[in-house]
Amino acid sequence: MIYFLVGIGGIVGALLRFVSSQAFPTLLFPTATLFINLTGSFILAWLTTYVSKVHLLPPALVTALGTGLIGAFTTFSTFSVETVKLISSHHYFMAAMYLLCSLWGGLLCSWLGFRFGHYCYSKYTVGAKG
Repeated sequence: MIYFLVGIGGIVGALLRFVSSQAFPTLLFPTATLFINLTGSFILAWLTTYVSKVHLLPPALVTALGTGLIGAFTTFSTFSVETVKLISSHHYFMAAMYLLCSLWGGLLCSWLGFRFGHYCYSKYTVGAKG
């Protein structure tokens, strides 16, 4: 059953990635992929921090959302190809900025998602006690 749920999550995540990529105009800088990966980093950190602790969802569904949906939504391969394309077209500064924004932005968004998950969890535990 978990394989089916992860597969369904993957389908939804891939569709969300496609729709999100269409929402951004095609420019030289790969804004859509950056947005998708940063958003996914935040959501995955929040999901694994808050939702897992509170047990709002069954573990199989959390796996389906994290591995399936967010795993398919975010995209390392597109990031890699876009970086190589920037370098190949001699846009070295833009490639460096994309690398830095993706790496440090992803870490920052993960940290923010982690912190937000802990914040939500603290509010949940206070509400559950009171």
